[in-house]
Amino acid sequence: MAAINLKKKNRWKDASPAKRQEWLLGYAFASPFIIGFVVFVAYPFGYLIWLSFQEWDLIGQAEFVGLGNFYRMFSDTPAGVRNIKSLYNSAFYTILAVPLQLIISFSLAMALTQKIKFRDVYRAGFYLPLIVPMVAWAVVWQRVFHPEFGLLNDIIRRVINIFSSEPSTWNAAWLFEVELAKPAFVFMSLWMIGRQMVIFIAGLGNIPDSMMDAAKVDGAGPWRRLFSIIIPMMTPFIFLNMIFAIINSFQSFIPARIMTEGGPSDSTLFIVLNIWREGFDFFNMGYASALAMELFVIVIGFTAAQFYISRRWVYYEE
Repeated sequence: MAAINLKKKNRWKDASPAKRQEWLLGYAFASPFIIGFVVFVAYPFGYLIWLSFQEWDLIGQAEFVGLGNFYRMFSDTPAGVRNIKSLYNSAFYTILAVPLQLIISFSLAMALTQKIKFRDVYRAGFYLPLIVPMVAWAVVWQRVFHPEFGLLNDIIRRVINIFSSEPSTWNAAWLFEVELAKPAFVFMSLWMIGRQMVIFIAGLGNIPDSMMDAAKVDGAGPWRRLFSIIIPMMTPFIFLNMIFAIINSFQSFIPARIMTEGGPSDSTLFIVLNIWREGFDFFNMGYASALAMELFVIVIGFTAAQFYISRRWVYYEE
């Protein structure tokens, strides 16, 4: 056994020059990823864990407080109340936005896999918003939701005028009313469904034509083929898009930061925005790190739960 261990320790020494060169070349090609992972992932995450047990105002020395930051998250202090509010806002946003994104992107993919004119133009048009910087489209949507001059209110007024004999005075303050702010963000999230649509289009292209033709021969109508063939065959792609959509919804930050800054009355104070405010507005970096750990546990927990549940409804061909 000792000889075996000694041999393992001397693998580099016992290797031929060609083998050593092959190993060095392999590590050289992998070094950008290794260095990037250590510098931008492993070290920051380790420092985050350490900082979550500290109290630090970004200026003085960090002071160890144990689990104090974690107790504070669910206390009746203003910081604890903001945390509970941000959890509720993110959960509400996720529950509404994710199903709508999946349904609409899947419907678009179904439509854009048919033989229609300018199909590629439509596909490019729905994907185009993804290449626009988030800051830019947040500013654009802020204008769309403007109470007096916004495009959305103008469209709603025109639709109402079609069915009403009197001119409409509809003038919703989307980003300034507690009841409308989160639905406005949900509606705005549909602007970014191009990536999900592309994944669904790729999945629909993998469904064998012979299977669809056989179903038609057997008398299966469009709805029967949809629920008995298309959706079961698309469950891996639905699952993939759902995981990405849930993670992205919990990480929503830029639109809320630019458009509302968490208002009105903290109705759009999402988790990541709350972390930012605690760290850089209130200078509670230790507490902000604990909140980041909370977000990490939530995302990992949801993802693990979805992978476990997927065994019951995701169909894999093999």
